[in-house]
Amino acid sequence: MQVISDVICGMDVHKNSITACVLARKKKEIRTFGTMTEDLLLLVDWVKSYDCTHVAMESTGVYWKPVYNLLELEPSIQTYVVNAQHIKNVPGRKTDVKDAEWIADLLKHGLLKPSYIPNRDQRELRELVRYRRSLIDERARESNRIQKVLEGANIKLGSVATDILGVSGRLMLRKIIDGEANPETIAQLAKSQLRKKIALLQRSLNGLIREHQRFMLKSQLNHIEYLEKQIKELDNEIGERLNSAQDDIERLDSIPGVGVQTAQQIIAEVGLDMTRFQSAAHLASWAGMAPGQNESAGKKKTARTWDGNKYLRSALVEAAASAIRVKNSYLSAKYYRLKRRRGTKKARVAIAHQILVIVYHLLTRKEHYKELGSNHYDQQAIEIKKKRAIKHLVNLGYDVSLTPHSA
Repeated sequence: MQVISDVICGMDVHKNSITACVLARKKKEIRTFGTMTEDLLLLVDWVKSYDCTHVAMESTGVYWKPVYNLLELEPSIQTYVVNAQHIKNVPGRKTDVKDAEWIADLLKHGLLKPSYIPNRDQRELRELVRYRRSLIDERARESNRIQKVLEGANIKLGSVATDILGVSGRLMLRKIIDGEANPETIAQLAKSQLRKKIALLQRSLNGLIREHQRFMLKSQLNHIEYLEKQIKELDNEIGERLNSAQDDIERLDSIPGVGVQTAQQIIAEVGLDMTRFQSAAHLASWAGMAPGQNESAGKKKTARTWDGNKYLRSALVEAAASAIRVKNSYLSAKYYRLKRRRGTKKARVAIAHQILVIVYHLLTRKEHYKELGSNHYDQQAIEIKKKRAIKHLVNLGYDVSLTPHSA
């Protein structure tokens, strides 16, 4: 096997300790360090003292990040963060020292494939976008808790109002929290289209709410308003960081089902440089959106998608759910074709995969999305039939020229 370097280092990283093994020509040195910043600086100095050129570690939770933050500042050291599933040791005795030796040995012989670690700016953008997503999810959970409290108080507001956290819903909730119990008075707070349902609203608001439920509603509604304030601040921060990528965001926003926030999340996870991916298929595989390949003895086993970037996958599947609702669109037509043969879930994942392929080409070619239309497959079928007919006549010895009807 090819040796990539004479001096390398393998690290077994944990929360409170790091075991490092340096293989320097015919010498092997093993030491254990703490994980405080002072300890990590000592670790980096120790690695540099051997003129080490390559360092590898497992992507263990978030514990690799402090080490990587310091090692990436050393241009003479190439740092590998490796998927733990790819470097499992052979069964037997297992210790931190043996794990570090195993990682170092694999690295020395070029058997490790580093995971993609974006630059610091993109990593910071990722953290902001992922945190915003977690706050949005928490807001949805808190909304469900409000609905649960209302149901427990015999108030069926959610059965009449589409959004209990809309303008009308919030006014009614505040009135209920303030102690108002008259359904007619509360129902008069309805706005816009909801005023057409005043009579039904009065019936739905006739409940048996208790003081502890008013207290819970107040706490939950205040929490939602706080979360919305935080989300808005994150939107502003993310928008400023992506100010130079507005053209690319507009390109992705032109895809059916992809909005501005989804475009921001895709860019945060994938980046704007598509040259690191060999093709759109390679990007789909990295994201975990491509069918798996598992064959043994000529038999094809499960073809489910493998684990990839769960944040990107979630955003794409949500975008697919929106895209299939766009009428007379290529993605919607493809979804219903696949749904008949493969089922709802597989068809939706296939559309998410197609959106990611479109993202790759738009960012590569710097173009906007061009809608093919819902009849794209019908036109393709006509062209295929025409070519087959022409080929068949040519094989029979005829010269064929086609003239379409004037109609």
